[in-house]
Amino acid sequence: MGLIMKRQADPHMHTAEHILNQTMVRLYGCGRCFSAHIERKKTKCDYHFDHDLTTDEIQDIQSRVNAVIDDDLEVTESVHTKSEANKRYDTGKLPDGVDSESIRIVHVGDYDACPCIGEHVTSTGDIGAFRITTTTFADGVLRIRFKLKRPSY
Repeated sequence: MGLIMKRQADPHMHTAEHILNQTMVRLYGCGRCFSAHIERKKTKCDYHFDHDLTTDEIQDIQSRVNAVIDDDLEVTESVHTKSEANKRYDTGKLPDGVDSESIRIVHVGDYDACPCIGEHVTSTGDIGAFRITTTTFADGVLRIRFKLKRPSY
């Protein structure tokens, strides 16, 4: 599957990854990341891509992700039959051998919806500020590393 996620992956980082993925799909049509490593302090996502990001592209992605975060969208889940999920959502990243007839779909407002087993925040406003720290590109793979600056209460 390619997604490396600790059983208790940070819900803030994980929800931000959903928003980044949808932003990349909308901007570049590249599909969701094929590999991710989600940690509390930093996260990386790998995409099939054709170039490294320019400074302007990085700024645009950050701006769009932060706009979704600032919209304070509700994060919810729904459960669908496997057959229904296959028709309505990209289920290509489900692990081989998923034999459950129920598939959990995580919705980030009306911005993103995809199958997921991870923990998430209840609202995007809880995520904090998104910042791309570095990008690298080699052999058709774009790696985006990011951090969050969480609000202090």
